[in-house]
Amino acid sequence: MAYESFQDWISALDRAGELKRISGPVATELEITELADREMKSPGGGKALLIEQPTVNGQPSPFPVAINTLGSAKRMAMSLGVESVDEAAAELGSLMKAKPPTSFRDAIKLLGQAAELRHARPRRVKDGPCKEQIHRFDSPATRTAPWPAAPDWTRPETFPANSQTLLNLPILKCWPLDGGRFITLPCVVTQDPDSGERNVGMYRVQIYDDRTTGMHWQLQKVAARHGRRYYETGTRMPVAIVLGGDPIFPFAATAPLPDGIDEFLLAGYLRKKSIELVKCETHDLEVPANADFVIEGFIDPAEPLRDEGPFGDHTGYYTLPEPYPVLHITAITHRTKAIYPATVVGLPPMEDFYIGAASVKLFLPMFKMNFPEIIDIALPAEGVFHNLVFVSIKKTYPMQAYKIMHGLWGMGQMMFTKYIVVVDDDVDVHNTSDVLFRLCANTDPGRDTLLTRGPADVLDHATSEIAIGGKLGIDATKKLAGEGFKRAWPPLIKMDPAVKAKVEALLQRSR
Repeated sequence: MAYESFQDWISALDRAGELKRISGPVATELEITELADREMKSPGGGKALLIEQPTVNGQPSPFPVAINTLGSAKRMAMSLGVESVDEAAAELGSLMKAKPPTSFRDAIKLLGQAAELRHARPRRVKDGPCKEQIHRFDSPATRTAPWPAAPDWTRPETFPANSQTLLNLPILKCWPLDGGRFITLPCVVTQDPDSGERNVGMYRVQIYDDRTTGMHWQLQKVAARHGRRYYETGTRMPVAIVLGGDPIFPFAATAPLPDGIDEFLLAGYLRKKSIELVKCETHDLEVPANADFVIEGFIDPAEPLRDEGPFGDHTGYYTLPEPYPVLHITAITHRTKAIYPATVVGLPPMEDFYIGAASVKLFLPMFKMNFPEIIDIALPAEGVFHNLVFVSIKKTYPMQAYKIMHGLWGMGQMMFTKYIVVVDDDVDVHNTSDVLFRLCANTDPGRDTLLTRGPADVLDHATSEIAIGGKLGIDATKKLAGEGFKRAWPPLIKMDPAVKAKVEALLQRSR
């Protein structure tokens, strides 16, 4: 299902009973975070929140704030236009497994899949709702003088509420020790200067002043790779930040797609309707025409990096200040009645857990194409995305669990995973208690662990060096003789099925 605006999405949540409206004034400084954190930690992720009267430094903002809109299994499925994420995963899986037709019926089915793919390709348009209001700013000339030092933008008086700039938006200061306000749900559009390939990623954006921000794209991210090419050539790098529009955009921006695959292609496929793209006002990047806000700007390779942070992160800890590129804003365009989308991250579970869980389900068929023995994968909330991965396999030969460990560490974002636990196919990896039972019962730490090193998440404060860390794999599967196991493996305790059925019937009669 395609949502033509973020307002359509909010209305759909309201009709489904998935939205709470907060009518009284709520401060964008910390208060919205406290409201959202309580809701996100409610059973099942709670409800989406629409803050109708957000305030910025005590002054009302013209734009309401929506938060936790993807923070439950039901809302994630709604954003994909399906009853459950499993349904979307099955559709994508069948497409990936498509084979040449051997009958007329197969040919008709394949043609139907091709018709769906026709909607994946973005379509260019000349105008769109995201340009109902246009605010242009003077583009600074290429500097020869040194860039000024960063001012202290945490002081309230540096955020005038009547400014028609970044400072007018209801951007959150999420946690008490944050270095300022952060855009937390941005879809950041960049382009490879050599190939022209587009990337849409999600990187937090710190507000420095009315026209400059920090761009926190980590060194392993695609946007950082794009940036390195601009730095090498000494040319300005265009950047666009998209907020709102179809809720599929932030999901696509966080999806573990292979490098070079356009996230807007995935979004078009999932919503079964092409994304309409419109050219930005001040550079040639293209953005969704139905977005609520578009922030345009550039990064100047001649400018020194600037400290970004601290920021209360999805790790549950603050990430400390580190130098990152500075984005200079050249234009802000938006709908007249725009809604500002936001999220907060912190101690799990939070909204990002449900986004990550949906990504794993959706891309499980891709993992299975590479590793057909994989049954299921889970990323427990306590692992804050990739720190901890449970994977179940149909084990048929010795050391197969280690093959899976090495293989997963070599796949995209999985390179950041610190702990991988491999279990047999009869284990529900979404039941953490079941996995921990097998881990404790089926392992000899001296035999069944693999300690290695590799790339680490830049946000991981526990590593001794930034972006470099250790990894631990644990084989909690039943051991085979070929793995050096010389004893008989005992059977798991299970009741006789006939006895279970007899007792169940007895209980039914006694009720």
